[in-house]
Amino acid sequence: MKHASPFDLIVVGGGAAGLIAAITAARHHHRVLLLEKLPKIAAKLKATGGGRCNLTNTLSNEAFMARFGREGKFMTPALEALDHKALMTFFAEIGVESHAPDGYRVFPISHSSATIITALENELERLGVTVIGSSRVEQLHQDGMRIQGVSTATDTYHAPYVIIATGGLGYPTLGAQGDGFPLASSVGHTITRLYPAMMPLRTHQTWGEKCRADTLPKVTIKVNHPKSKGIRATGDLIFTKNGIRGPVVLDISREITPLLDTYGTIELLVNMTKGMNEEQVREHLKTSIRQNPEQSTLTHLQTLLPESVCRELCLLAGADGEKGFNALEGIVRDRLLKLLAWTPLTITGHEGFDKAMITRGGVSLKEINPHTMESKKLKGLYFCGEVMNLDGPCGGYNLQWSFSSGYVAGLLK
Repeated sequence: MKHASPFDLIVVGGGAAGLIAAITAARHHHRVLLLEKLPKIAAKLKATGGGRCNLTNTLSNEAFMARFGREGKFMTPALEALDHKALMTFFAEIGVESHAPDGYRVFPISHSSATIITALENELERLGVTVIGSSRVEQLHQDGMRIQGVSTATDTYHAPYVIIATGGLGYPTLGAQGDGFPLASSVGHTITRLYPAMMPLRTHQTWGEKCRADTLPKVTIKVNHPKSKGIRATGDLIFTKNGIRGPVVLDISREITPLLDTYGTIELLVNMTKGMNEEQVREHLKTSIRQNPEQSTLTHLQTLLPESVCRELCLLAGADGEKGFNALEGIVRDRLLKLLAWTPLTITGHEGFDKAMITRGGVSLKEINPHTMESKKLKGLYFCGEVMNLDGPCGGYNLQWSFSSGYVAGLLK
């Protein structure tokens, strides 16, 4: 069925980026149609931050962009238009107060994504945005110079502006299928290599299975590879039946999945002693031994790490944990100290996009105007959010980018 053109703009995708794009355009008096392939909007937004909705963080724009790597500078105009302070103001204006209880991560005061989604839905309704669910866009229409509209399986809609805000391949259980990639490709855009990111990793070592009961705070993981030695992350670590997970793993996994694709396996070094180096670990144990000279090595190690982890490190070092530390052979003590400072793990794989929260890769940034988010290939076509080749770590980075890029796209400059 063909429709007349009551719309100035069609937004494809009802996630964070698409919603703020639609709201922004409608506030500037554009007639907006939002098409979402799921029955309801904001499915992924509902799940973000474990349902608590970590909207953004309080870093400066420069520090924020640095966490995205070499492509981060692309965000400069978008963050200047809508940084974390402006985002908090935007939500306050639609009835959602937010705060940063730890001084860094910003949440709605309710700590519920439902609050955010309800406010966005109410604003869409107030502005008269037409929202149609269960409508998957299958084709873009253009005349070689300018976008003209889109088609779903049953309908064709015409408009002089289209914003693609379809997200990536992360969270497939919430409907993510990367619909925007073939759409962008169909009008001449380059799609970079796509990798799953922010997910658990599998290890060759199996000893971690015995440590699953304990969450280790302030763990640093670094890549031990000659071409990638600068890659590291810090945060909570959790061992699993066949690998590792937790915030630190989510952060570093986005760097590791491309490396796995190239090298097959990747060696990591893991510091579980809150940043202590080998000498600092030695001094810590000396102090513990002076205070309690009769206690076992295992007991002294537990001043640093949970018992389950201590037992496994003793086994790896060939140390009898029931003996006193000074009763161990010198070579065994040295081996144990090295393991306490940096424990080696070999990453062998991951769960793919089924467990990935985001996508690394997307529409090439070289083909998008960073000041407007408009395509350099086709007039009137815009992109925002995860569909573009830009991704960041945990902590509100990707959601802020979705909102900032969506806001700029919705200005239709």
